[in-house]
Amino acid sequence: MKQFGELEAVIMDLLWSRGGSATVRDVLDELQRGRTIAYTTVMTVMDNLHRKGFLAREKDGRAWRYETVQSREQYAADLMVEVLEASRDRTGTLVHFLDAMSGPELRRLRGALTDGPDDAPQP
Repeated sequence: MKQFGELEAVIMDLLWSRGGSATVRDVLDELQRGRTIAYTTVMTVMDNLHRKGFLAREKDGRAWRYETVQSREQYAADLMVEVLEASRDRTGTLVHFLDAMSGPELRRLRGALTDGPDDAPQP
């Protein structure tokens, strides 16, 4: 799984923050609050994200409405799995990761491990 480019990351973050669904115009209007950017640039990046499998789309009048295929947490988990697969010491990598977690995060993780993956609380 590839990490997002700079503008891809901004657009995905915006979509996740909005609940996962928007048209190019919606995204453009949000982005133009902080920078100058062309409609065609946003359209191209969102189309690229669609072709890469990160966004689904359906017609909404004359425009496409794009929707995230997975949650921010699912995407982050996929990146973490990729890192673990690249590690020679998966347990050691996980221990270093756990060292960076806060007390409440560790308690939540312990609860999820106790309950099992199917019963894990949803964020």
